[in-house]
Amino acid sequence: MDGVEETLKRIESNASVAGTIVLNSEGVPIRSSFDSGTSSRYGREVSEITALARSAVRDLDPQNDLQLLCIRFNKREIIIGAENNCLLIVFKNLPE
Repeated sequence: MDGVEETLKRIESNASVAGTIVLNSEGVPIRSSFDSGTSSRYGREVSEITALARSAVRDLDPQNDLQLLCIRFNKREIIIGAENNCLLIVFKNLPE
């Protein structure tokens, strides 16, 4: 687990990163740099979007699985990494 914590600290130290959330397989936040309400809300929404994207990938090729999903807005980007029944969500501020 130390390697995971080190990696998360390195990601969070990037000036453009607004925060991170790690979700378990049920979509429950197990680590977050946000408050619990924000973490739960984002966790629920991102879990649903990720499930839809994962389903689409498997429909196209049943031997593949979703690994990375990026959602870009005007001022922010959400990067979702899926691995080992967990989701890592990174919220990144985009340059203006």
